[in-house]
Amino acid sequence: MAGRVRVVRMSVEQPLWRALTAYRVLTLVYAVLLAGFGREDFERPWVVVAYLAFLALWTLVTLPRVANAASCTKRFLGLDLVVALTGILLTPLADVDAQHFDGPTLPSIWTAGSVLAFALKGGWRWAAFASTLVAVANIIERGEPSEDTFHNVLLVWVASIAIGYVVEVARASERTLARALEIEATTRERERLARDIHDSVLQVLAMVQRRGTALGGEAAELGRMAGEQEVALRTLVSSGLVPATRLSEDSADGAVVRAVDTGELERAEEEEHAPCDLRALLAVHAGSRVVFAEPGAPVLLPGAAARELAAAVSAALDNVRVHAGPDAQAWILVEDEPDAVIVTVRDDGPGIPEGRLDQAEEEGRLGVALSIRGRLRDLGGTAELISVPGQGTEVELKVPKVSRGKAGSAR
Repeated sequence: MAGRVRVVRMSVEQPLWRALTAYRVLTLVYAVLLAGFGREDFERPWVVVAYLAFLALWTLVTLPRVANAASCTKRFLGLDLVVALTGILLTPLADVDAQHFDGPTLPSIWTAGSVLAFALKGGWRWAAFASTLVAVANIIERGEPSEDTFHNVLLVWVASIAIGYVVEVARASERTLARALEIEATTRERERLARDIHDSVLQVLAMVQRRGTALGGEAAELGRMAGEQEVALRTLVSSGLVPATRLSEDSADGAVVRAVDTGELERAEEEEHAPCDLRALLAVHAGSRVVFAEPGAPVLLPGAAARELAAAVSAALDNVRVHAGPDAQAWILVEDEPDAVIVTVRDDGPGIPEGRLDQAEEEGRLGVALSIRGRLRDLGGTAELISVPGQGTEVELKVPKVSRGKAGSAR
């Protein structure tokens, strides 16, 4: 399985193509039965047998051609329409009295399937072209067309154009959906990269700036440069100028396509869904300044969700070290409820002044917004921050047991 590529398609057109395939088979059977029941009315039955035999062979052989828009080529559509028009024009040859009665043509309603293929492939303009040719052929076949003939011709013409228009609207909607999915994927990837950058590079640059300023001399100049780079990188992250994956659009049938390696996908899914004990990931933070309280039983979450939750806790502890001071005490409390896991991080620092978080976000400091709230949002959970000046800060992270996080979005 490893190394093979699986293509995931989402197309609103595909059910229409499947319906057209079934329609062509059913209308072929109808045309054959109709001719069989009325065989006494044909002056030249050999014409009927020859045409219907060819029509049956053509329909069955070309079923793969009407499976999707890609295989339904212009050349096939032209030949298919010629088969339908030939059957209509051969009807008077098989039945001399056909021009005097409003009976069915040899292909009967099979002809509509050929017109509908034009509608599905090219929209209402192609449908109008094909249905107009069918209308002309019916009028020629009748010689002196009656009111019923005009009624049937008009019905096929209007119905095919309406279906073609609906297909065009569906394609436009699908392109809009593809664009929305692309924007969502880009946004999520940008936020993920921004979280990773915040948890590593930005934190290091900020530390270098503080330590350099404290040491003075050449270290102060190094700290100043690190501070400038931190500001530049924060601006880059907040502006969204980071690489992201893109979805592609299949121009043949309007389907949204993603090519993924099935071996890697299976391994990634197994890793993301494998149960992981959250306690083991959080226990590494315990120390003289961090008290860790955990349940006696394992706290199991899908691997991806557990790692993201642990990263959010780490980001909260980083904020404690940076903003509450080196002597601040922190507590981590893990609660395993029936439907959710709750992790609370509390400190005894000075708290966060009102409006400071909004100001930090405007300055590009997105630790709480991305590293904490962004992660919990992707997991389908919530992050609540309660801070009273002089009484410390408390961050409550809640993740549902059935997570819709990255494990779900990857499928």
